[in-house]
Amino acid sequence: MTSSLFNDLFVLELANNHRGNVDRGLKIIGAFGTVARANGVRAAIKLQFRDIDSIVHKDHRHRRDIRYIKKIVSTRLPWDDLRRLVEAVRAADMVTMVTPFDEVSVDKCVEFGVEILKLASSDIRDRTLIEKIASTGKPVIASTGGSSVRDIDELAAFFKRRNTPFALNHCVSIYPSRDDELELNQIDFLRHRYPGVVIGFSTHECTEWQSSVLIAYAKGARTFERHVDIDGDGLPVAPYCTLPEQADRWFKAFRKAREMCGAPASAKRAPPEKEVRYLDELVRGVYARRALSAGHVISEGDVYLAIPLLHGQLSCRELKYGEVLRRSIRRDAPVQFREIDSADSNDLGLQRLIEARGAPPVPEGDNEMVKVA
Repeated sequence: MTSSLFNDLFVLELANNHRGNVDRGLKIIGAFGTVARANGVRAAIKLQFRDIDSIVHKDHRHRRDIRYIKKIVSTRLPWDDLRRLVEAVRAADMVTMVTPFDEVSVDKCVEFGVEILKLASSDIRDRTLIEKIASTGKPVIASTGGSSVRDIDELAAFFKRRNTPFALNHCVSIYPSRDDELELNQIDFLRHRYPGVVIGFSTHECTEWQSSVLIAYAKGARTFERHVDIDGDGLPVAPYCTLPEQADRWFKAFRKAREMCGAPASAKRAPPEKEVRYLDELVRGVYARRALSAGHVISEGDVYLAIPLLHGQLSCRELKYGEVLRRSIRRDAPVQFREIDSADSNDLGLQRLIEARGAPPVPEGDNEMVKVA
């Protein structure tokens, strides 16, 4: 799977919000391209392609009592206009992406050089369409709204066999979705069930644009999708659609989530130097409880632990007892790592680490002043 293709990708669903008007579609693309660039996010504008002559039976194209037919027929755009929209997405430095709902539309995606194809939740069991999409060799994102585990298992196995770059979106196909319908724990389920597959979150919520992306990113979602629209031309905006100013808040919340989550969950974080220095100041060093002669084997009663830890000093972290002193040491003096023979004596990496940490020793003059006082 080519995970880098999908990671941190925002899919902005244009759907039929162009209302059958190519100029309105271009306005939407321009508005969201500006917001995406301002936030430094990688975004795709996703169009929907339907070949009305093949997807709707000829005897039913006039139907107005079937909402889906009425909507797609009334907002259809000629292929030349759809090509203009794809080219506008590309010119805006965004990823070109399409949901094709029929085989003719898949061919048009290839013809127009669309980069990523989307399999809608409604088509997750449409074997004819899935085979056609896979035949292109293009990367695919599939949404899982309303699907069963068996449906998703079969789809994931199919694309794996075809060696198709593939991502899965957790999706609730309720328009709009309330907060208590988002089911974000499904991101965990998908990540554990399909290791190696990038998991995303496609949402139709209508409340606000920060919380869910913070949670989804922290849970491991790495691609995000919303329907988008603009407020203009005297047309109503669907409650599940995102306006440019709302997308701005969405993108900023994502950047905050990424900042707060830090390193990938698959890797142990590397502590920064300032954190290591801070903790080193809390570590106890090894001091002689009494005067010890060269060749003495250190036992528990010979030393005590106290702060500060000085440069080059043996600390509680390395003390194992049984170390042999290379030279004599006075009472209350620090036991230096270079002054002992131990199993770790020849570990140059450890030696460099010890010599780089800790506080400098108190100058002799200052020591005398302390004693007088």
